[in-house]
Amino acid sequence: MPKVDPAVTPRRARAVLNRLAKVQEAFEPKVRRPIVDELLMTILSQHTSDVNTARAFASLKERFRTWEQVQDADVDEVADAIRSGGLADQKAPRIKAILDEIEAREGRVDLARLNDLPDAEVEAYLTSLPGVGPKTAACVLCFSMGRAAFPVDTHVHRVALRLGWVPPKTSADAAHKLLTPRIPADVRYPLHVALIDHGRTVCVARMPRCSECVLLDLCGAGPGLLAAGDAR
Repeated sequence: MPKVDPAVTPRRARAVLNRLAKVQEAFEPKVRRPIVDELLMTILSQHTSDVNTARAFASLKERFRTWEQVQDADVDEVADAIRSGGLADQKAPRIKAILDEIEAREGRVDLARLNDLPDAEVEAYLTSLPGVGPKTAACVLCFSMGRAAFPVDTHVHRVALRLGWVPPKTSADAAHKLLTPRIPADVRYPLHVALIDHGRTVCVARMPRCSECVLLDLCGAGPGLLAAGDAR
């Protein structure tokens, strides 16, 4: 097995991004949405695909013209509007609880004032909302606010574990805290996107395609998975 650094370094992060960039489509940042929109869209994205997330969010916005109308609606009506995104009966009450809490704190359903706060304060505010964790907060910081956050979703987490960037059995939340300060701010967003694509297409959960992986010589897990017959 090749020697692998015990944790990611700025140089290694850049090297991984450069390699992935050569075999993936060019990086395209997401369309920036208002903070509340991105927050709720991230909630809808949990345990489902991008296609289903977009469909559920569009359905929610079509059914309700304002977030205040979502607050006033019956939870079952909200669930019906987001059914295409999966786990609607769990996500609907969470969405309503988040909207209620924002209005209670801000006097209206709007989080634009967070744009004037430093990253740490924004993260603390968002993660204090019902059901909002570090990954969701990082998505809002990165995609809506243009901050140098590094969201760690299930794909980023899996790839980071296999590369040896975080210790074995590190949780996604713990990986977020370990990885963010070690990855240069200017590559966090494109690297996040690249690792997601890599996790969906090559470094998949079962039988990863290690023999085709451009990161194999940098990976702590790939050679062992191939030798054990647990990878292609």
